[in-house]
Amino acid sequence: MTSPYEKTALLSSAYFPPVQWMQKLHRYGKITVEAHDNFTKQTYRNRCLIATANGVQALTVPIERYEGTKCPMRDIRISDHGSWRHLHWNALVSAYGESPFFIYYEDDIRPFFERRWDYLFDFNMETTLKLCELLDVEPNITVTDHYVDADAADIDDFRDAIRPKHPLPDPDFTPKPYYQVHNLRQGFQPNMSALDLLFNEGPEGVLHL
Repeated sequence: MTSPYEKTALLSSAYFPPVQWMQKLHRYGKITVEAHDNFTKQTYRNRCLIATANGVQALTVPIERYEGTKCPMRDIRISDHGSWRHLHWNALVSAYGESPFFIYYEDDIRPFFERRWDYLFDFNMETTLKLCELLDVEPNITVTDHYVDADAADIDDFRDAIRPKHPLPDPDFTPKPYYQVHNLRQGFQPNMSALDLLFNEGPEGVLHL
């Protein structure tokens, strides 16, 4: 059986991606992020999940309307509607302000909510690279220049498998419980944004991928 390290993981773009998504970056020899699939609502493409004192909260990046029923992910523009950057950052402070490592990483993460990006795909790539840096994950990442047909034997296609609702089976991913600041009240919340892992476990977070 071919090991993941000898294969390529094909992933959709993701906003501060979940632990499962980051696990692929850590375990696969090559990572390809799809830029030319069509944007799909209610996916990690513009949504991340965080664990709060009141349970799981979804943070969604608003996008500008596009013509027609479909639009390539690469062409999706971020909207400034509703002061979402301010709201997302306040949600993170509320959820993780008392977590063990928030104080160490807040200066790395806050700029994503102070600066404007035009395109969602570019913004997502920057959040991904920052998480890789902070979690000490060193993936070999490329971005597609066309829509990829994943029939090749050495590609594992996770583009539609890793999603907030009704994810497809992934035998290689079993969430490893770790400390979460709201454990006692809510219990362990699996597969949150990797920000949850970073703020709660810090340098040890990579051991859970």
